[in-house]
Amino acid sequence: MQIFPKTHFDFIGMRWKFFLISMILLGGSLAALMARGIKYGIDFTGGTALQVTFEKPMELAQLRQAAAKSGLEGASLQSYTGTNTFSIRVQSQQQSAELLDRQLAALQQSLGENKFKVDSKEYVGPAVGKYLFRRAMWAICLSLGGIIIYLGFRFANPMWGVAGIIALFHDVIATYGLFSLLGAEVDLLIISAMLTIGGYSINDSIVIFDRIREKLRTMRKEPLKQVMNESMNETLSRTIITGGTVLVVMVIFFFFGGKVIHHFALAMIFGSLVGTYSSIAVAAPLVYEWTMRGQKNNPHQHK
Repeated sequence: MQIFPKTHFDFIGMRWKFFLISMILLGGSLAALMARGIKYGIDFTGGTALQVTFEKPMELAQLRQAAAKSGLEGASLQSYTGTNTFSIRVQSQQQSAELLDRQLAALQQSLGENKFKVDSKEYVGPAVGKYLFRRAMWAICLSLGGIIIYLGFRFANPMWGVAGIIALFHDVIATYGLFSLLGAEVDLLIISAMLTIGGYSINDSIVIFDRIREKLRTMRKEPLKQVMNESMNETLSRTIITGGTVLVVMVIFFFFGGKVIHHFALAMIFGSLVGTYSSIAVAAPLVYEWTMRGQKNNPHQHK
């Protein structure tokens, strides 16, 4: 299926503009990560997550004051716009179900007539949190290791694999930077989104690399820039369709999927946009730049 049947974009010629955009994006992401850090959810830190809904409107400041009086000082409170629903997260290694019940009873007493109901309650012990964190890190490392090994076998020249991995890290770091900037929590669901983003990103890069490799066999006399531009233009429709399909579904989830998958959908929306961009503007242009720097004396040689 061709959305743009006759495109002739000079992607390679614009590579330095693309690199500049990526450096700005990554620079901002790294600055946010260094300044604000990553806010891990209770999946990794241990603690309790509650979602409560009040019968009457409730101000966040009033709830925070009542929570402090009820023994929930230090709790992370978040309101959901347009509703009377609030998220209460307590990161504590000493938290227990019995203690939480007493604190909720005290909170209800402090708030008086404005009753609330507990929509959901999740408790994660500190040992379980550390275990889940280790497992999540193993999942990330093993996934990246598998991708590197696969690319090493798929393409004879290692620079292709390195370029694909750089594009993958580009997408994941940018998404982490967004979550750091927004102060959104990173939990197991977000880790799964990061792995999914990485999978889509590397898949798009491999499709473009495959087309370039095919063109190198049939266009031996043409300059490498022309070969790569034609390959990228020919796969542009496929890249946009793949990213656009994911984007449409995740936008629906973001607005209508409920609070539970709100941050997951946000990560996937941003990640799919950045992933589509990096497949076109980062991975292949990096291969071209490195190849040309290694073959300055013979720019028409495709190896």
